[in-house]
Amino acid sequence: MGMATAAAPSTSRLLYHHNHPNGSRLQQQQRLRYSPNPSPLALRRSLSPAGALLPDRVTPFSYGVDDESDDHPREECGLVGVVGDPDAASLCYLGLQKLQHRGEEGAGIVSVGGDGKLNSVTGLGLVADVFGDPDRLASLAGPAAIGHVRYSTAGAVASLRNVQPFLAGYRFGQVAVAHNGNLVNYQALRSKLEARGSIFNTTSDTEVVLHLISTSLARPLLARICDACERLAGAYSLLFLTADKMFAVRDPHGFRPLVLGRRRDGAVVFASETCALDLIDATYEREVEPGEVVMVDRRDMSVSSACLVARVPRRACVFEHIYFSLPNSVVFSHDVHERRTAFGRALAEESPAPGADVVIPVPDSGFYAALGFSRESGLEFQQGLIRWHYSGRSFIQPTQAIRDLAVKLKLAPVHGVIRGKSVVVVDDSLVRGTTSSKIVRLLRDAGAREVHMRIASPPVVGSCLYGIDTPSDGELISNRMDLEGVRREIGSDSLAFLSLDKLHSIYGDEAGDYCDACFSRKYPVLPTLPEPATEFDEED
Repeated sequence: MGMATAAAPSTSRLLYHHNHPNGSRLQQQQRLRYSPNPSPLALRRSLSPAGALLPDRVTPFSYGVDDESDDHPREECGLVGVVGDPDAASLCYLGLQKLQHRGEEGAGIVSVGGDGKLNSVTGLGLVADVFGDPDRLASLAGPAAIGHVRYSTAGAVASLRNVQPFLAGYRFGQVAVAHNGNLVNYQALRSKLEARGSIFNTTSDTEVVLHLISTSLARPLLARICDACERLAGAYSLLFLTADKMFAVRDPHGFRPLVLGRRRDGAVVFASETCALDLIDATYEREVEPGEVVMVDRRDMSVSSACLVARVPRRACVFEHIYFSLPNSVVFSHDVHERRTAFGRALAEESPAPGADVVIPVPDSGFYAALGFSRESGLEFQQGLIRWHYSGRSFIQPTQAIRDLAVKLKLAPVHGVIRGKSVVVVDDSLVRGTTSSKIVRLLRDAGAREVHMRIASPPVVGSCLYGIDTPSDGELISNRMDLEGVRREIGSDSLAFLSLDKLHSIYGDEAGDYCDACFSRKYPVLPTLPEPATEFDEED
């Protein structure tokens, strides 16, 4: 399969200090170089077996700017499925609470009732808000359930109709589906289906999957699911629920995580992260393998497996380890906290901060990287910033000045740790730069003598196509500026990123199994654009 390629940042040490005597030379040598965003027309013209440049927007992504104090990219969805327990919906509810970080826009659960009918409760907001009324969970009593939390990429509008799981009826019964990922051929598939008479009720790419299943001529449902998934391109981890079966599916590249566990009562559990298994006393057994379909028949609790397609190169999302997943999870068979600690150690090896007094993390996701940096450098580790989790959304404030004050509510400096010190601030990533610039000002106002930013990942120069809500290429600060430009923009005394080469070295022989397109612009799966409309496509 061809790879979409564009010029990437140098993989030499990415470090700039504004007082460095050779600063201008470093700036010239380590400038981040990449082509301007090509248009969709340029994409069509440049497609070739050797690869293609990727346009700024080829799928309907939308980066939420509802919280200006946090410019991290956001995970799109989290999945939980339980089969074989009479309290399946309640267990799903608890699991979704643990996966709340993977989506805060909406939540839903579909369960199998005692009569074999599928029942659904969905709503906008946090899991606790959607299921705050005990009667809602009580209405979902039954031996099997799937649950979903979401942000949006395809189907970016916060609308109740886009909240999953989706529940549909077709001639063989009811089926519900929950999806984590993003289909890069969604628009092409939808256009073909609509041309053949399909009517869509949502703007979510997940609905395409239901249409493909309903129109498939394969038998039985397992074959229909396989037939539908063979037509999908991009990232997808899927859970399907029927009256008597549950199916778990992972795309052949394995972009998004999906794990299988089991409770002591024999119930089978699927989840996006192992932290959800831990909460509901399920023992982690294994990943759902890339390209695998796992089927659980709740009538006899038999578990069987099928392969979707022939093996293709694995491309697990490296950002799951860098930022998205909780540190107490095992993702892609690695402990997340150990990966992040290793990133921090490597960052200290590449880009130390001579003369610094203390290392502090940007909470919460920068904690383990900062701990690794401290251990490798020998600098003292301190909690110099305290995150307040109950401050609401800063975008509602009427003026920029008031919004800046709201940032201080979310991140409060510990003056005794910072005052008079040369501070190394470690964060997991730098995307738009808005958070970093505010943190630097916050620390200077708290009396820091120097502020040295260290980022435990390479510069983000490309948008994600595979289920992560990232800004457009034009909004990515490292895609617009060289290293010194970024440093000036955020106002730090020095700035360094973990190099891509160093990141690869941490994974060793597994490095090629990870998708790093946001750093390298090497996209494993190219988007498929819809065919141009013709005059015969118009409604009479």
